[in-house]
Amino acid sequence: MDFSAIVMLIVIITILLLYFYIKNYSYWKLNKINGPKPFPFIGTIMQIFIGKLSIGNYTKKIYDQYPDERMVGVYAGTKKVLILRDLELIRDVMIKDFSSFVDRGLGYHDKHEPLSANVGLVDEDRWRSLRRQLTPVFSSMKLKKMFNLLIGCTDPLIKNLMSVDGHVVDMRAVMERYAIDVIGVCAFGLKIDALLDDDNLFYKMGRRFFNPTLKNFIRLRLKSYAPFLYKFIGGWFTDWELQKFFITLTRDNIEYRKKFNENRNDFIDLLMALKENSQDFYDTAITDSVLAAQLFIFFVAGYETSASTISNCLFELALNSEIQDKLRDEINCELISRDGNITYDGIETMEYLDKVVCETLRKYPPVNFTLRRSTKSYKFYGTNLTIPKGTIIWIPIAGIHRNSEYYPNPDVFDPERFKTEEINNRPQMSYLPFGAGPRNCLGLRFAKMEVKVALIKLIQRFKVDVCNETDVNYTIDEKLFLLGPLNGIRLKVTKL
Repeated sequence: MDFSAIVMLIVIITILLLYFYIKNYSYWKLNKINGPKPFPFIGTIMQIFIGKLSIGNYTKKIYDQYPDERMVGVYAGTKKVLILRDLELIRDVMIKDFSSFVDRGLGYHDKHEPLSANVGLVDEDRWRSLRRQLTPVFSSMKLKKMFNLLIGCTDPLIKNLMSVDGHVVDMRAVMERYAIDVIGVCAFGLKIDALLDDDNLFYKMGRRFFNPTLKNFIRLRLKSYAPFLYKFIGGWFTDWELQKFFITLTRDNIEYRKKFNENRNDFIDLLMALKENSQDFYDTAITDSVLAAQLFIFFVAGYETSASTISNCLFELALNSEIQDKLRDEINCELISRDGNITYDGIETMEYLDKVVCETLRKYPPVNFTLRRSTKSYKFYGTNLTIPKGTIIWIPIAGIHRNSEYYPNPDVFDPERFKTEEINNRPQMSYLPFGAGPRNCLGLRFAKMEVKVALIKLIQRFKVDVCNETDVNYTIDEKLFLLGPLNGIRLKVTKL
Protein backbone atom coordinates (compact mmCIF):
# COMPACT_ATOMS: atom_id res chain seq x y z
CA MET A 1 0.00 0.00 0.00
CA ASP A 2 1.55 3.33 -1.08
CA PHE A 3 1.67 6.49 1.02
CA SER A 4 -1.32 8.18 -0.66
CA ALA A 5 -3.48 5.11 -0.02
CA ILE A 6 -2.50 5.09 3.67
CA VAL A 7 -3.37 8.78 3.96
CA MET A 8 -6.72 8.17 2.25
CA LEU A 9 -7.46 5.28 4.62
CA ILE A 10 -6.70 7.47 7.64
CA VAL A 11 -8.95 10.23 6.26
CA ILE A 12 -11.80 7.74 5.70
CA ILE A 13 -11.45 6.29 9.20
CA THR A 14 -11.37 9.80 10.69
CA ILE A 15 -14.52 10.80 8.77
CA LEU A 16 -16.28 7.62 9.89
CA LEU A 17 -15.30 8.23 13.50
CA LEU A 18 -16.52 11.83 13.31
CA TYR A 19 -19.77 10.67 11.74
CA PHE A 20 -20.15 8.05 14.45
CA TYR A 21 -19.48 10.69 17.13
CA ILE A 22 -21.88 13.26 15.68
CA LYS A 23 -24.62 10.69 14.97
CA ASN A 24 -24.48 9.13 18.44
CA TYR A 25 -23.81 12.18 20.57
CA SER A 26 -26.13 14.76 19.01
CA TYR A 27 -29.36 13.00 19.96
CA TRP A 28 -30.19 14.88 23.15
CA LYS A 29 -29.09 18.22 21.72
CA LEU A 30 -31.30 17.75 18.65
CA ASN A 31 -34.20 16.94 20.96
CA LYS A 32 -33.49 20.07 23.02
CA ILE A 33 -32.56 18.12 26.16
CA ASN A 34 -29.75 19.67 28.19
CA GLY A 35 -26.85 17.65 29.54
CA PRO A 36 -23.06 17.46 29.88
CA LYS A 37 -20.80 17.29 26.84
CA PRO A 38 -19.87 13.71 25.86
CA PHE A 39 -16.39 12.30 25.31
CA PRO A 40 -15.86 9.96 22.32
CA PHE A 41 -16.74 6.33 23.11
CA ILE A 42 -16.95 7.05 26.86
CA GLY A 43 -19.92 9.41 26.68
CA THR A 44 -20.50 11.57 29.75
CA ILE A 45 -19.56 8.95 32.33
CA MET A 46 -15.78 9.27 32.41
CA GLN A 47 -15.80 9.53 36.24
CA ILE A 48 -17.83 6.32 36.51
CA PHE A 49 -15.71 4.54 33.94
CA ILE A 50 -12.44 5.19 35.79
CA GLY A 51 -13.98 4.50 39.21
CA LYS A 52 -13.96 8.03 40.62
CA LEU A 53 -17.74 8.20 41.02
CA SER A 54 -20.32 5.50 41.64
CA ILE A 55 -23.36 5.53 39.36
CA GLY A 56 -25.52 6.62 42.30
CA ASN A 57 -23.31 9.60 43.08
CA TYR A 58 -23.02 10.43 39.38
CA THR A 59 -26.80 10.59 39.01
CA LYS A 60 -26.97 12.76 42.15
CA LYS A 61 -24.29 15.06 40.72
CA ILE A 62 -26.24 15.51 37.48
CA TYR A 63 -29.48 15.94 39.46
CA ASP A 64 -27.90 18.77 41.47
CA GLN A 65 -26.21 20.42 38.45
CA TYR A 66 -29.44 20.87 36.49
CA PRO A 67 -32.00 22.12 39.04
CA ASP A 68 -34.27 23.74 36.43
CA GLU A 69 -34.55 20.73 34.13
CA ARG A 70 -37.26 18.07 34.19
CA MET A 71 -34.87 15.62 32.55
CA VAL A 72 -31.19 15.53 31.61
CA GLY A 73 -29.62 13.68 28.68
CA VAL A 74 -26.37 11.78 29.22
CA TYR A 75 -24.48 9.02 27.41
CA ALA A 76 -23.22 5.79 28.99
CA GLY A 77 -20.59 4.89 26.43
CA THR A 78 -22.58 5.22 23.23
CA LYS A 79 -25.92 4.42 24.86
CA LYS A 80 -28.48 7.19 25.29
CA VAL A 81 -29.54 7.59 28.92
CA LEU A 82 -32.18 9.93 30.29
CA ILE A 83 -31.92 11.04 33.92
CA LEU A 84 -35.33 12.08 35.22
CA ARG A 85 -35.64 14.88 37.79
CA ASP A 86 -39.36 15.59 37.62
CA LEU A 87 -41.36 13.47 40.07
CA GLU A 88 -44.42 13.30 37.82
CA LEU A 89 -42.33 11.91 34.98
CA ILE A 90 -40.77 9.41 37.41
CA ARG A 91 -44.26 8.36 38.51
CA ASP A 92 -45.27 7.89 34.87
CA VAL A 93 -42.27 5.64 34.20
CA MET A 94 -42.48 3.56 37.37
CA ILE A 95 -46.26 3.35 37.87
CA LYS A 96 -48.68 5.02 35.45
CA ASP A 97 -47.04 3.87 32.20
CA PHE A 98 -45.16 0.93 33.67
CA SER A 99 -46.09 -1.27 30.71
CA SER A 100 -43.69 0.80 28.59
CA PHE A 101 -40.83 0.42 31.11
CA VAL A 102 -41.09 -3.13 32.46
CA ASP A 103 -37.42 -3.96 31.92
CA ARG A 104 -34.80 -2.80 34.41
CA GLY A 105 -32.19 -2.42 31.70
CA LEU A 106 -29.50 -4.30 33.61
CA GLY A 107 -29.75 -7.34 31.38
CA TYR A 108 -29.31 -10.96 32.31
CA HIS A 109 -26.97 -13.46 30.70
CA ASP A 110 -27.86 -16.94 31.93
CA LYS A 111 -25.29 -18.44 29.54
CA HIS A 112 -22.41 -16.69 31.32
CA GLU A 113 -24.11 -16.18 34.68
CA PRO A 114 -26.83 -18.76 35.44
CA LEU A 115 -27.69 -16.93 38.67
CA SER A 116 -28.64 -13.79 36.74
CA ALA A 117 -31.88 -15.47 35.58
CA ASN A 118 -33.65 -14.10 38.65
CA VAL A 119 -36.71 -11.96 39.23
CA GLY A 120 -34.57 -8.85 39.61
CA LEU A 121 -32.90 -9.04 36.20
CA VAL A 122 -34.94 -11.07 33.71
CA ASP A 123 -36.80 -9.44 30.84
CA GLU A 124 -40.49 -8.58 30.61
CA ASP A 125 -42.11 -11.95 29.88
CA ARG A 126 -40.09 -14.02 32.33
CA TRP A 127 -40.38 -11.30 34.97
CA ARG A 128 -44.18 -11.26 34.87
CA SER A 129 -44.34 -15.00 35.45
CA LEU A 130 -41.70 -15.02 38.18
CA ARG A 131 -43.11 -12.02 40.01
CA ARG A 132 -46.63 -13.43 39.99
CA GLN A 133 -45.51 -16.72 41.47
CA LEU A 134 -42.95 -15.36 43.94
CA THR A 135 -45.10 -12.58 45.44
CA PRO A 136 -47.00 -14.96 47.80
CA VAL A 137 -43.64 -16.07 49.23
CA PHE A 138 -43.37 -12.67 50.97
CA SER A 139 -46.91 -12.50 52.36
CA SER A 140 -47.46 -11.53 55.99
CA MET A 141 -48.39 -15.09 56.85
CA LYS A 142 -45.15 -16.46 55.38
CA LEU A 143 -43.06 -13.77 57.08
CA LYS A 144 -44.61 -14.60 60.44
CA LYS A 145 -43.49 -18.19 59.99
CA MET A 146 -39.92 -16.96 59.45
CA PHE A 147 -40.00 -14.57 62.40
CA ASN A 148 -38.64 -16.99 65.02
CA LEU A 149 -35.82 -17.96 62.65
CA LEU A 150 -34.92 -14.30 62.44
CA ILE A 151 -34.99 -13.79 66.21
CA GLY A 152 -32.63 -16.73 66.64
CA CYS A 153 -30.04 -15.03 64.42
CA THR A 154 -29.68 -12.18 66.92
CA ASP A 155 -28.25 -14.43 69.66
CA PRO A 156 -24.78 -14.73 68.03
CA LEU A 157 -24.93 -11.00 67.29
CA ILE A 158 -25.43 -10.12 70.95
CA LYS A 159 -22.81 -12.66 72.02
CA ASN A 160 -20.31 -11.16 69.58
CA LEU A 161 -20.80 -7.61 70.88
CA MET A 162 -20.82 -8.65 74.53
CA SER A 163 -17.27 -9.88 74.00
CA VAL A 164 -16.10 -6.43 72.86
CA ASP A 165 -17.89 -4.36 75.53
CA GLY A 166 -16.29 -0.94 75.83
CA HIS A 167 -14.26 -1.31 72.65
CA VAL A 168 -14.40 0.22 69.18
CA VAL A 169 -16.08 -2.00 66.60
CA ASP A 170 -16.56 -1.72 62.84
CA MET A 171 -20.33 -2.07 62.93
CA ARG A 172 -20.51 -2.30 59.15
CA ALA A 173 -18.43 -5.49 59.19
CA VAL A 174 -20.40 -6.94 62.12
CA MET A 175 -23.74 -6.27 60.44
CA GLU A 176 -22.56 -7.88 57.22
CA ARG A 177 -21.96 -11.10 59.14
CA TYR A 178 -25.31 -10.81 60.92
CA ALA A 179 -27.05 -10.37 57.56
CA ILE A 180 -25.24 -13.44 56.22
CA ASP A 181 -26.52 -15.46 59.20
CA VAL A 182 -30.07 -14.24 58.53
CA ILE A 183 -29.91 -15.14 54.83
CA GLY A 184 -28.36 -18.49 55.65
CA VAL A 185 -31.18 -19.47 58.01
CA CYS A 186 -34.18 -17.82 56.33
CA ALA A 187 -33.24 -18.52 52.71
CA PHE A 188 -31.11 -21.66 52.74
CA GLY A 189 -32.12 -23.25 56.05
CA LEU A 190 -28.48 -23.35 57.16
CA LYS A 191 -26.87 -22.28 60.42
CA ILE A 192 -24.01 -20.22 59.03
CA ASP A 193 -22.38 -18.76 62.19
CA ALA A 194 -20.60 -16.05 60.20
CA LEU A 195 -20.53 -13.91 63.36
CA LEU A 196 -18.58 -16.53 65.28
CA ASP A 197 -16.45 -17.95 62.44
CA ASP A 198 -13.96 -15.49 60.94
CA ASP A 199 -13.15 -17.91 58.11
CA ASN A 200 -16.76 -18.61 57.12
CA LEU A 201 -17.12 -19.77 53.48
CA PHE A 202 -20.63 -18.35 53.02
CA TYR A 203 -19.40 -14.92 54.12
CA LYS A 204 -16.42 -15.15 51.78
CA MET A 205 -18.71 -15.92 48.86
CA GLY A 206 -20.80 -12.84 49.67
CA ARG A 207 -17.74 -10.65 49.76
CA ARG A 208 -16.52 -12.10 46.45
CA PHE A 209 -19.64 -10.82 44.73
CA PHE A 210 -19.45 -7.30 46.15
CA ASN A 211 -15.69 -6.71 46.41
CA PRO A 212 -14.50 -4.10 43.85
CA THR A 213 -11.91 -6.40 42.23
CA LEU A 214 -10.52 -5.73 38.76
CA LYS A 215 -12.44 -8.72 37.42
CA ASN A 216 -15.73 -7.43 38.87
CA PHE A 217 -14.91 -3.92 37.64
CA ILE A 218 -14.44 -5.12 34.04
CA ARG A 219 -17.45 -7.46 34.17
CA LEU A 220 -19.85 -4.77 35.37
CA ARG A 221 -18.67 -2.23 32.81
CA LEU A 222 -18.86 -4.70 29.94
CA LYS A 223 -22.40 -5.68 30.96
CA SER A 224 -23.48 -2.06 31.32
CA TYR A 225 -21.71 -0.31 28.46
CA ALA A 226 -20.77 -3.04 25.96
CA PRO A 227 -23.52 -5.71 26.26
CA PHE A 228 -22.97 -6.91 22.68
CA LEU A 229 -19.32 -7.67 23.45
CA TYR A 230 -20.26 -9.24 26.79
CA LYS A 231 -22.41 -11.81 25.00
CA PHE A 232 -19.26 -13.25 23.45
CA ILE A 233 -16.59 -12.86 26.13
CA GLY A 234 -18.59 -12.50 29.34
CA GLY A 235 -17.71 -16.02 30.42
CA TRP A 236 -14.08 -14.97 30.83
CA PHE A 237 -15.07 -12.64 33.67
CA THR A 238 -17.61 -14.88 35.40
CA ASP A 239 -16.83 -16.12 38.88
CA TRP A 240 -17.75 -19.72 38.12
CA GLU A 241 -16.82 -20.87 41.61
CA LEU A 242 -19.42 -18.46 43.03
CA GLN A 243 -22.06 -19.59 40.51
CA LYS A 244 -21.45 -23.29 41.20
CA PHE A 245 -21.41 -22.73 44.98
CA PHE A 246 -24.98 -21.41 45.07
CA ILE A 247 -26.37 -23.83 42.48
CA THR A 248 -24.84 -26.84 44.25
CA LEU A 249 -25.96 -25.53 47.64
CA THR A 250 -29.54 -25.20 46.41
CA ARG A 251 -29.62 -28.62 44.71
CA ASP A 252 -28.12 -30.46 47.69
CA ASN A 253 -30.46 -28.72 50.12
CA ILE A 254 -33.54 -29.63 48.09
CA GLU A 255 -32.45 -33.24 47.68
CA TYR A 256 -31.79 -33.57 51.42
CA ARG A 257 -35.22 -32.21 52.33
CA LYS A 258 -37.00 -34.46 49.87
CA LYS A 259 -35.11 -37.51 51.13
CA PHE A 260 -35.84 -36.87 54.80
CA ASN A 261 -39.20 -35.09 54.30
CA GLU A 262 -37.93 -32.08 56.24
CA ASN A 263 -39.78 -28.75 56.50
CA ARG A 264 -38.19 -25.61 58.00
CA ASN A 265 -40.62 -22.82 56.98
CA ASP A 266 -37.84 -20.98 55.15
CA PHE A 267 -37.42 -19.67 51.63
CA ILE A 268 -36.29 -22.97 50.13
CA ASP A 269 -39.43 -24.70 51.44
CA LEU A 270 -41.55 -22.02 49.83
CA LEU A 271 -39.72 -22.32 46.51
CA MET A 272 -39.99 -26.12 46.56
CA ALA A 273 -43.75 -25.81 47.01
CA LEU A 274 -43.83 -23.26 44.22
CA LYS A 275 -41.99 -25.66 41.90
CA GLU A 276 -44.38 -28.50 42.64
CA ASN A 277 -47.57 -26.45 42.25
CA SER A 278 -46.82 -24.16 39.33
CA GLN A 279 -46.36 -24.25 35.58
CA ASP A 280 -43.07 -23.64 33.82
CA PHE A 281 -41.70 -20.11 33.79
CA TYR A 282 -42.10 -18.74 30.27
CA ASP A 283 -41.48 -22.08 28.54
CA THR A 284 -38.45 -22.71 30.74
CA ALA A 285 -38.50 -25.57 33.24
CA ILE A 286 -38.19 -24.63 36.90
CA THR A 287 -34.82 -26.27 37.37
CA ASP A 288 -32.61 -26.20 40.43
CA SER A 289 -30.59 -23.49 38.66
CA VAL A 290 -33.70 -21.33 38.28
CA LEU A 291 -34.50 -21.81 41.98
CA ALA A 292 -30.87 -21.07 42.86
CA ALA A 293 -31.11 -17.82 40.88
CA GLN A 294 -34.10 -16.71 42.99
CA LEU A 295 -32.26 -17.61 46.20
CA PHE A 296 -29.22 -15.76 44.96
CA ILE A 297 -31.09 -12.49 44.33
CA PHE A 298 -32.62 -12.85 47.78
CA PHE A 299 -29.09 -13.26 49.12
CA VAL A 300 -27.68 -10.32 47.16
CA ALA A 301 -30.58 -7.97 47.82
CA GLY A 302 -30.95 -8.88 51.48
CA TYR A 303 -27.34 -9.17 52.54
CA GLU A 304 -25.57 -5.94 51.61
CA THR A 305 -28.60 -3.64 51.79
CA SER A 306 -29.70 -4.83 55.25
CA ALA A 307 -26.17 -4.64 56.64
CA SER A 308 -25.87 -1.15 55.19
CA THR A 309 -29.17 0.07 56.66
CA ILE A 310 -28.51 -1.28 60.18
CA SER A 311 -24.95 0.06 60.39
CA ASN A 312 -25.94 3.44 58.90
CA CYS A 313 -28.75 3.70 61.43
CA LEU A 314 -26.36 2.93 64.30
CA PHE A 315 -24.00 5.57 62.92
CA GLU A 316 -26.72 8.23 63.10
CA LEU A 317 -27.89 7.06 66.53
CA ALA A 318 -24.31 7.39 67.78
CA LEU A 319 -24.17 10.94 66.41
CA ASN A 320 -27.61 11.80 67.86
CA SER A 321 -27.75 10.47 71.42
CA GLU A 322 -31.15 12.03 72.14
CA ILE A 323 -32.70 10.06 69.24
CA GLN A 324 -30.97 6.91 70.47
CA ASP A 325 -32.39 7.45 73.99
CA LYS A 326 -35.90 8.10 72.67
CA LEU A 327 -35.77 4.95 70.58
CA ARG A 328 -34.54 2.91 73.54
CA ASP A 329 -37.42 4.19 75.67
CA GLU A 330 -39.93 3.03 73.06
CA ILE A 331 -38.24 -0.37 72.79
CA ASN A 332 -38.23 -0.89 76.56
CA CYS A 333 -41.89 0.12 76.87
CA GLU A 334 -42.89 -2.29 74.12
CA LEU A 335 -40.92 -5.16 75.65
CA ILE A 336 -42.40 -4.54 79.11
CA SER A 337 -45.91 -4.66 77.65
CA ARG A 338 -45.15 -8.06 76.07
CA ASP A 339 -43.31 -9.72 78.96
CA GLY A 340 -39.91 -9.04 77.44
CA ASN A 341 -40.67 -10.77 74.13
CA ILE A 342 -40.20 -9.37 70.64
CA THR A 343 -43.20 -10.27 68.51
CA TYR A 344 -44.10 -9.73 64.86
CA ASP A 345 -47.18 -7.71 65.81
CA GLY A 346 -45.28 -5.79 68.48
CA ILE A 347 -42.76 -4.50 65.96
CA GLU A 348 -45.62 -3.19 63.84
CA THR A 349 -46.78 -0.97 66.73
CA MET A 350 -43.38 0.71 67.29
CA GLU A 351 -43.93 3.99 65.47
CA TYR A 352 -40.71 5.76 66.41
CA LEU A 353 -38.61 2.76 65.35
CA ASP A 354 -40.32 2.89 61.97
CA LYS A 355 -39.55 6.60 61.67
CA VAL A 356 -35.89 6.02 62.52
CA VAL A 357 -35.57 3.27 59.91
CA CYS A 358 -37.39 5.34 57.27
CA GLU A 359 -35.13 8.33 57.90
CA THR A 360 -32.06 6.10 57.64
CA LEU A 361 -33.27 4.85 54.26
CA ARG A 362 -34.00 8.43 53.23
CA LYS A 363 -30.53 9.71 54.05
CA TYR A 364 -28.64 6.54 53.09
CA PRO A 365 -30.60 4.63 50.43
CA PRO A 366 -28.49 1.47 49.89
CA VAL A 367 -29.56 1.38 46.25
CA ASN A 368 -29.08 5.07 45.56
CA PHE A 369 -30.31 5.04 41.98
CA THR A 370 -32.59 2.80 39.95
CA LEU A 371 -33.14 2.28 36.26
CA ARG A 372 -35.63 1.23 33.63
CA ARG A 373 -35.49 0.56 29.89
CA SER A 374 -38.25 1.48 27.47
CA THR A 375 -39.83 -1.56 25.85
CA LYS A 376 -41.50 0.55 23.16
CA SER A 377 -41.43 4.06 21.73
CA TYR A 378 -42.74 6.48 24.37
CA LYS A 379 -43.73 10.16 24.50
CA PHE A 380 -43.34 11.88 27.85
CA TYR A 381 -46.51 13.65 28.95
CA GLY A 382 -46.26 17.44 28.82
CA THR A 383 -43.09 17.41 26.70
CA ASN A 384 -42.13 17.20 23.04
CA LEU A 385 -39.76 14.30 23.65
CA THR A 386 -40.45 10.85 22.24
CA ILE A 387 -37.79 8.24 23.06
CA PRO A 388 -37.21 5.10 20.99
CA LYS A 389 -37.50 1.56 22.28
CA GLY A 390 -34.47 0.53 24.31
CA THR A 391 -33.73 3.93 25.86
CA ILE A 392 -32.29 3.68 29.37
CA ILE A 393 -33.84 5.73 32.19
CA TRP A 394 -31.84 6.53 35.35
CA ILE A 395 -33.75 7.67 38.44
CA PRO A 396 -31.51 9.52 40.95
CA ILE A 397 -32.84 8.29 44.31
CA ALA A 398 -29.98 9.85 46.31
CA GLY A 399 -30.55 13.21 44.62
CA ILE A 400 -34.29 13.16 45.34
CA HIS A 401 -33.76 12.11 48.98
CA ARG A 402 -31.32 14.99 49.56
CA ASN A 403 -33.42 17.66 47.83
CA SER A 404 -34.18 20.47 50.28
CA GLU A 405 -37.45 21.17 48.46
CA TYR A 406 -38.80 17.88 49.79
CA TYR A 407 -36.63 17.52 52.90
CA PRO A 408 -35.55 20.82 54.52
CA ASN A 409 -31.99 20.60 55.91
CA PRO A 410 -31.57 17.25 54.13
CA ASP A 411 -28.21 16.45 55.74
CA VAL A 412 -29.82 16.50 59.20
CA PHE A 413 -31.02 13.15 60.55
CA ASP A 414 -34.61 13.80 61.67
CA PRO A 415 -37.03 10.87 62.13
CA GLU A 416 -39.92 13.30 62.58
CA ARG A 417 -39.90 13.80 58.82
CA PHE A 418 -41.93 10.60 58.77
CA LYS A 419 -44.84 11.75 60.89
CA THR A 420 -48.07 11.10 59.03
CA GLU A 421 -48.74 14.78 58.34
CA GLU A 422 -45.21 15.30 57.00
CA ILE A 423 -45.52 12.31 54.68
CA ASN A 424 -48.88 13.57 53.40
CA ASN A 425 -47.39 17.00 52.65
CA ARG A 426 -44.66 15.59 50.42
CA PRO A 427 -45.28 14.74 46.77
CA GLN A 428 -45.56 11.16 45.64
CA MET A 429 -42.26 9.65 44.45
CA SER A 430 -40.14 11.80 46.78
CA TYR A 431 -39.25 8.69 48.81
CA LEU A 432 -37.95 5.69 46.86
CA PRO A 433 -35.67 3.47 48.99
CA PHE A 434 -37.31 0.32 47.61
CA GLY A 435 -38.27 1.71 44.21
CA ALA A 436 -41.94 2.04 43.28
CA GLY A 437 -44.58 0.43 41.15
CA PRO A 438 -44.92 -3.22 40.10
CA ARG A 439 -41.15 -3.70 39.85
CA ASN A 440 -40.28 -2.44 43.32
CA CYS A 441 -38.28 -4.52 45.79
CA LEU A 442 -40.12 -7.82 46.30
CA GLY A 443 -38.57 -8.46 49.72
CA LEU A 444 -38.99 -5.00 51.23
CA ARG A 445 -41.15 -6.19 54.16
CA PHE A 446 -38.68 -8.92 55.05
CA ALA A 447 -35.80 -6.44 54.83
CA LYS A 448 -37.46 -3.95 57.17
CA MET A 449 -38.33 -6.73 59.60
CA GLU A 450 -34.71 -7.92 59.63
CA VAL A 451 -33.42 -4.39 60.25
CA LYS A 452 -35.90 -3.66 63.03
CA VAL A 453 -35.27 -6.90 64.91
CA ALA A 454 -31.52 -6.20 64.94
CA LEU A 455 -31.99 -2.60 66.10
CA ILE A 456 -34.36 -3.63 68.90
CA LYS A 457 -31.89 -6.20 70.23
CA LEU A 458 -28.91 -3.86 69.96
CA ILE A 459 -30.37 -0.65 71.34
CA GLN A 460 -32.01 -2.52 74.22
CA ARG A 461 -28.63 -3.90 75.37
CA PHE A 462 -25.96 -1.48 74.14
CA LYS A 463 -25.14 2.18 73.80
CA VAL A 464 -23.27 3.23 70.67
CA ASP A 465 -21.07 6.32 70.53
CA VAL A 466 -18.78 7.98 68.03
CA CYS A 467 -15.06 8.01 68.85
CA ASN A 468 -11.81 9.31 67.38
CA GLU A 469 -11.83 6.41 64.90
CA THR A 470 -15.26 7.28 63.51
CA ASP A 471 -15.39 8.86 60.06
CA VAL A 472 -18.08 11.36 61.00
CA ASN A 473 -18.09 12.72 57.44
CA TYR A 474 -19.16 9.32 56.08
CA THR A 475 -16.77 9.22 53.13
CA ILE A 476 -18.41 7.16 50.37
CA ASP A 477 -16.54 4.34 48.64
CA GLU A 478 -17.04 5.33 45.01
CA LYS A 479 -15.88 1.94 43.69
CA LEU A 480 -18.94 0.16 45.10
CA PHE A 481 -22.11 -0.34 43.07
CA LEU A 482 -24.24 0.13 46.20
CA LEU A 483 -23.84 2.86 48.82
CA GLY A 484 -21.06 2.04 51.27
CA PRO A 485 -18.59 3.86 53.55
CA LEU A 486 -14.92 3.91 52.53
CA ASN A 487 -13.67 3.73 56.11
CA GLY A 488 -16.26 1.45 57.64
CA ILE A 489 -18.47 2.55 60.55
CA ARG A 490 -16.32 2.39 63.67
CA LEU A 491 -18.29 3.00 66.88
CA LYS A 492 -17.68 2.48 70.57
CA VAL A 493 -20.05 -0.17 71.93
CA THR A 494 -20.93 -0.18 75.64
CA LYS A 495 -23.10 -2.72 77.43
CA LEU A 496 -25.98 -1.14 79.37
